[in-house]
Amino acid sequence: MMLILFAVPPLAQAGLLDYLKDIKQSVTNEPATGSKSILSEATIADGLKQALNQGVEKSVKQLGRENGFLGDASVRIPMPGTLGKVESGLRKIGQDKVADNFINTMNRAAEQAVPKTTDILIQAVKNMTLKDAMGILNGEPDAATQYFKRTSTPGLRTAIKPIVQSATSSAGVTDSYKKMIGKAGYLAKFVDPNSLDIDQYITDRAMDGLFLKIAVEEKRIREDPVARTTDVLRNVFGSLVTK
Repeated sequence: MMLILFAVPPLAQAGLLDYLKDIKQSVTNEPATGSKSILSEATIADGLKQALNQGVEKSVKQLGRENGFLGDASVRIPMPGTLGKVESGLRKIGQDKVADNFINTMNRAAEQAVPKTTDILIQAVKNMTLKDAMGILNGEPDAATQYFKRTSTPGLRTAIKPIVQSATSSAGVTDSYKKMIGKAGYLAKFVDPNSLDIDQYITDRAMDGLFLKIAVEEKRIREDPVARTTDVLRNVFGSLVTK
């Protein structure tokens, strides 16, 4: 039997506790014959959507604050690979600050852009069909994250890049890049300025970080101990396999 472990994350407890109380009441009031009250798939899907909304909001909040990217090694945006020789050369001649400043401004741009993704991801949850929801509930550990990737990537990329373009300007990314290349000396010959779209690079890395955090939150929701210590939840969610 597949145990559905979409438990209530801390930020979602207030709203979903009422939902879980309703579930408990429906089970407590079982007919004397022993047949279980039927909890509809639609009701369970609604609970899933509430949990996913909270997961999205928490992920975006984590990344969209100061040092959300820069201070988290798991999502920190590194120097683009094409600038690897430039970075290495700068650090060898004691110009670490120049390289670090460019990396810092890229991460600041991502931190400014990510908060604008909330509405797109929440809309993806609203558009979720019953089939989608049940597939997530019974799917792989990262089924919700894969759903977001499949349905939201084009919209996210379209929405984020203009914000990144604005953020790169306000965060000083372009200026930092020019200063870094100016300090690179002969190493600059290894860089083709036409081959590097910094805005696209930051956009892609920002999306990678966002999906990674959503996956972490999804895992936490699925493994929340609250779901495993309640007989009511095991009984009700277990009824999915008997419908």
